[in-house]
Formats: sequence, structure tokens, C-alpha cells
Amino acid sequence: MNIAIVVQARCGSTRLPGKVMLPLAGEPLILRQLERIRRTRHEVAIVVATTRSATDNALEEVCRRAGYLVYRGDEFDLLDRHLRAAQMVSANAVVKIPSDCPLIDPAIIDKVIGTFLANRHMVDYVSNLHPATYPDGNDVEIFTTEVLERAWQCAAKGYEREHTTPWMWDGNPSVRCMNVAWDRGVDYSMTHRWTLDYPEDYMFVRAVYEALYPTTPRFGIYDILNLLDNHAEIAGLNAHLAGVNWYRNHLDELITVRPGQTREHPSSSAA
Repeated sequence: MNIAIVVQARCGSTRLPGKVMLPLAGEPLILRQLERIRRTRHEVAIVVATTRSATDNALEEVCRRAGYLVYRGDEFDLLDRHLRAAQMVSANAVVKIPSDCPLIDPAIIDKVIGTFLANRHMVDYVSNLHPATYPDGNDVEIFTTEVLERAWQCAAKGYEREHTTPWMWDGNPSVRCMNVAWDRGVDYSMTHRWTLDYPEDYMFVRAVYEALYPTTPRFGIYDILNLLDNHAEIAGLNAHLAGVNWYRNHLDELITVRPGQTREHPSSSAA
């Protein structure tokens, strides 16, 4: 199959502006994440899907200079942006990886893609998110371009277009879904936060890179877990944000997401 990994990225984040361009081990953060993604053992095209906003001009330049394809589209309709990026490289399967996952493990990407390919005649959508078990920030979804086109035609709710895939996985009987659980048999999705959305998250990611990258540039999930077991001060940098995700804003609309899969930002629940 012609597979495209589409990495959605923009500089206009309201909680952490310019987060994808923040420095990480001597390079913009986006390049460090792409460096990890391109280590997948599968043959893929990697496309950075950003916006038409002038604030993303520098992002496009950095990515193109590093040899990556870039598609620029609608700032808020991520569903459209993913479809157009897939069409740009004639993909018939799309892997969605957000740019707020700078610590993503290529082995997890391989596992989700491999599961999809092994079951390609029986599934339309495979992820490791429904339900999630890996540490938050190892998000991988893969789906056929055909079901992406159907979602583009049918998704009408704002969050369905902003987050690209809910129309596919949220209780839609017309989409054949499969989940990849962590074979370790544990659930760290609400306790280990490796994603990037707030300043404390950047402090955490930077600390992990400073500790591991100089000696183990290809570090993976177990290297990070071992580091955190021995350095509670790093684990504590953003521990108060564990479990905070976009689901919390749509619990009254989502069918398959339960309150236990999300939590409010600590500041919003303060008395």
C-alpha cells in the first residue's frame, strides 16, 4: 500500500505558541520528532500538514530544507488538511501523528501500521487510542484514504473536523475499527504524559532529551520509563497534567469516551 504519515503542525497554538519550533537538542522540535518518525521500518511518505497562515512560513521553510514534504491548508479543518495531504502523495492509507508527540517511539508506529497491514481486508481504521494504554504522546492512527474521504463528506460537527478521525472511531458501525493495546498489559495513558501542550510539557520533553539523546539518540519507550524510574524530578515536571486531553471538552457528544479517560486542567478545577 502507498502509505502517507501525515504530521499535523502549526505555530499558532494558544497554550504554547510556536511549540513545534522550540529548540530541542540543537534543532527545532518538529525536526526531532520527524527524525524519530522516519525510523519506521515501513516504506512511507512523510508529509507535514500545516496551515496557510503566515505564522507557519518559517515552519514550512524548516521542514522543506530538511527534505520533508509540506502541505498547507485550512487552519481549523484538520480533516480537510489530512485528506489534501494524502491526495498530494496519492496515498491509499494515512497515518495520523500529531506534532505534539515529540517522544513517539518508532516501534509503536511500526506495530500499529503492521497491525493494519496484517488485517487490511478486514479493517478501515486502526489505532492505539481506543482505548489508549501507552503513555500519552505515543498516538498513532492509520486508516484508508477511502474512509478518510467518507469522513470528509459526512463529518459535520466541529470537533469531528478539528480532530480528523472521531467520525471514524466514535461508535460508527459503518467503519471497521481495531485497537492495538500495549502488550505490557498495563495502562499508562492517564498517568504518564509525554505529549506537548503546556510549558511544563516542554520542560519535561527537553529534560528527557538532555538526559538520553547525547548517548542514546534512538532512545525508545523503555529508555524513557527507566529514566523516569530513576529521576522522579523529571517525571514530576508535568505530572499534574497527566490525563488532560481534548476529550474533556466533548464528553456530552462523544459516544465511546468515558469521563475516566480524561480530566480537567488543574487550574480550571481550582476553587
